[in-house]
Amino acid sequence: MTEIPLETELLFNPFEPGFTDDPYPTYRRMRETDPVHEHPFGLWILTGYEEVAQVLRSDLSVDVGRVTSGAFREQSDELASSGLDVLTLSMLDRDPPDHTRLRSLVAKVFTPRKVSALEPEVTELVDAALDEIAEAGRADLVPALAFPLPFTVISRMLGMPPTDSERVRELSGLLVRSLEPVNGPEMLASIAEAGVEMTAIIRELIAWKRKRPANDLLSSLIMAEHEGSRLTDDELVAQVTLLYVAGHETTVNLIANGVVALLRAPEQLAMLRERPDLADNAVEEFLRYDSPVQQTRRVTTRPYTVRDREIPPGTFVVAALASANRDENYWGPDADRLRIDRDNARAHVSFSVGRHHCLGSALARLEGRVAIERLVRRFPGLAPDGEVEWNGRINLRGPERLPISV
Repeated sequence: MTEIPLETELLFNPFEPGFTDDPYPTYRRMRETDPVHEHPFGLWILTGYEEVAQVLRSDLSVDVGRVTSGAFREQSDELASSGLDVLTLSMLDRDPPDHTRLRSLVAKVFTPRKVSALEPEVTELVDAALDEIAEAGRADLVPALAFPLPFTVISRMLGMPPTDSERVRELSGLLVRSLEPVNGPEMLASIAEAGVEMTAIIRELIAWKRKRPANDLLSSLIMAEHEGSRLTDDELVAQVTLLYVAGHETTVNLIANGVVALLRAPEQLAMLRERPDLADNAVEEFLRYDSPVQQTRRVTTRPYTVRDREIPPGTFVVAALASANRDENYWGPDADRLRIDRDNARAHVSFSVGRHHCLGSALARLEGRVAIERLVRRFPGLAPDGEVEWNGRINLRGPERLPISV
C-alpha cells in the first residue's frame, strides 16, 4: 500500500481517533480550506455540494480498473487477485453500455408501484419487532429493528430460502469495507475471504432457485432478458450479491442514524410525534443530516476541471456525499442542525444523482419511514439507554449498538 510519511499532517485523515464517530468537523474544515482536495494517497476528495453534484452528474467512470495508480488501485488489484473480480460485474461498478443493460434488468422489479405494495408487509414486520421491544422495555435497536427489517424484506423479495442471517450479516459487513478509501493488509485478506464465502452462498442459492422458480426477484433475474441478452452466471452472482448486501446494509444505517438524530434533538422528536404528516420529509432530512453512505466514487477518463483545478485522467475521485449534505453554502447556516420540516431536504445527494441514482431508494425510504414513524408513535417514553457505539466505518457509517429504553 502507498505509505505516507509520519510527519505529514493530513487534512483528511479517516484514521484519526474519533473520525468515524463524528466526521463532520473534518468535512467542514475541508470545505472551508480546500474543497477540491488532492490527497497524498493519490486520490482527490470533493466536499462542496455543487462540486459533488457536478461530478455525480458527469459522464465519468465508476470502474476502478481505469485508475492508473495510487492506494485504491493497489487495493483493487489485491482484491481482484483474491478471486473477487466477479463482484466487479455488478451495476455499481460498470459503465454504459453494461451498466445500462444490467440496470434495466433489475429496475423492472423496483418500480414505485411494486415497492409501494410492500408497505403492509413492512408495517407488519415493524410492529412485530416493536411488540418485542415493548415487552422487554429496552433494546439495542440495531439487532432489534434496524437490521432484521431490511434484511427480511430483501430476502423475501429475492425469494431466498432460510439462511444463517447472523453469518450473512458478518460477511456483508466485511464486504462493504471494500468501499472504504483505504484498507490495511489484514482487512483486505478478511474482505477477500468474506467475498469468496458470500459468492459461494449466492451460487448455491441461485442453483436452488433454478430448480424452484417462483414469483420473486431472483427468479425474475434468472429469466430476465434485455434486447435478447440474459445475465451470465457471474453477472447474476454479482447483481444478487449487490442487492443482498446493499439491500439491507444501507437501510440499517438510515434507520439507526435517524433515531440517533431524533434522540439528540428532542424538539424534533416531539415535532414528529405531533405532526405525523412530516414523516416522509423527516426521512429526507435524516438522509441529508447523516447520510447512510458517506462517500461514492468516480474515475476521471479525461482531464476534469473543478473550481479551476484540473484533475488528471485515471484519477480516483471521492465525492463526499455526507459533506455535501452539510454544506452551508447550499443549505444555509443551520446545515448542521436536524430540521424535519426543512423545505428542500429532498435535494440531498445521499442516493447519488444521475445515471447511478440508487435503484433501491424508494424501498429504503419506505422502510425508514414506517420503522421510525411507528417507533416514535408507539413509544412516547423513547429515550437513550446508554452510549451509541459506531461501527468504525468511513463510508457505510452507522451505529453498531444503539441502546434505547421505551
